Amino acid sequence: MKLPKFTFGIGDRFGHQGQAQLRALQKAAAQGVEVSPVWNKSNREHNLIGTEPSALRQEADEAVAALGWKAPYFVDADHINLKTVDRFLEASDFFTIDVADSIGKQPDPDAVERLVAKHAGEPLDYPGLSKPILRGREQVSAAAGKFLAAMQEAGEVYRHIASHKSAGSFAVEVSTDEASAPQTPAELYLILAMLADEGVPVATIAPKFTGQFNKGVDYEGNIADFTREFEDDLIVLKHAAPSLGLPEGLKLSVHSGSDKFSIYPVINRLLKKHGSGLHLKTAGTTWLEEIAAIADSGEEGRSLAAGIYADALARYDEVTAPYATVLHIDRAQLPPSIEIASWEGARLSRAIIHEQSCPDFNPHVRQLFHVAFKLAAEAGTKFTDLLKQHDEAVGQAVTENLWERHLKPLFL
Repeated sequence: MKLPKFTFGIGDRFGHQGQAQLRALQKAAAQGVEVSPVWNKSNREHNLIGTEPSALRQEADEAVAALGWKAPYFVDADHINLKTVDRFLEASDFFTIDVADSIGKQPDPDAVERLVAKHAGEPLDYPGLSKPILRGREQVSAAAGKFLAAMQEAGEVYRHIASHKSAGSFAVEVSTDEASAPQTPAELYLILAMLADEGVPVATIAPKFTGQFNKGVDYEGNIADFTREFEDDLIVLKHAAPSLGLPEGLKLSVHSGSDKFSIYPVINRLLKKHGSGLHLKTAGTTWLEEIAAIADSGEEGRSLAAGIYADALARYDEVTAPYATVLHIDRAQLPPSIEIASWEGARLSRAIIHEQSCPDFNPHVRQLFHVAFKLAAEAGTKFTDLLKQHDEAVGQAVTENLWERHLKPLFL
């Protein structure tokens, strides 16, 4: 399946904000920019909350029907592999194949030799690249040692999906963003070559970029380095996809892309410069808007949010461990739970909401809440009843966050 030019990953941990999220995309459409929603939820998140992929499909379908959305939309099996994909086959039409754990596994020497024989050659100097792509025998062999086993695994997962889904009924993303080191533009080219050899019709690819993409907070890193790398990657995709026989419209995906405010203008400018598409994932942003609005909704909501924070501090290693590579929390900057318990709800809400000009905003508190959604799930109806009770205020916060802080700076 060919994806629209712009797609926007929206996670909804608890399944209450489908319409609120879609309203933000309707605002973009009203401004002349079509951005297609991709509702995403990983196997880990389903397990932590106790949901099934069918519930996400139902939420997406119901939101689309209720608001009369006529453009494409998708349901993503997020960060799946061969062990977890079967659970998602029926409900999903977008599959994010995550092979980061296989990066660096030793490939078969004969497969390496075949890759070298097919793809080694003279440097590629696409117009606009900061430096040519070297693809001599040494460079191709080195890339194979890092990525070939992982891309072969991606091929295996893709073929398994294709054996259960009809041709053209689903889109494929390949993710290497959770690798230990960024991929260079030259490595990205060779990764694409490996995927082409595997017959994977990849529609979007999520590399690990230079800098730190932590959950729910701004980009950390050298913006000039990111700018050069991001533009090089756009150029590689633009020229390499047709030469390798990959699908038209192949585009970059930015994972953990929510709240990367300092690089949104860079992404916006370069997309327009090159006429490129983009997939960007906001994931847990919606849950943070929910808990911030609940904290400010009255004493019951304030008490619940403060209690979730206290539990998260007490169970810090448990809640942060699954996300350790995408967090940068300074525990010294986390107020004691007894202090948080004394705050008014509005004060706690301001600590969570990502308004960088607000003196009460605390990125460390925000990141801890970001990964503490399982504690809200444990609260059960105490949390979900508050979501229903304050549906209008919560929904407005979700819509305005996606529209004002994300869609406008990225695409307009």
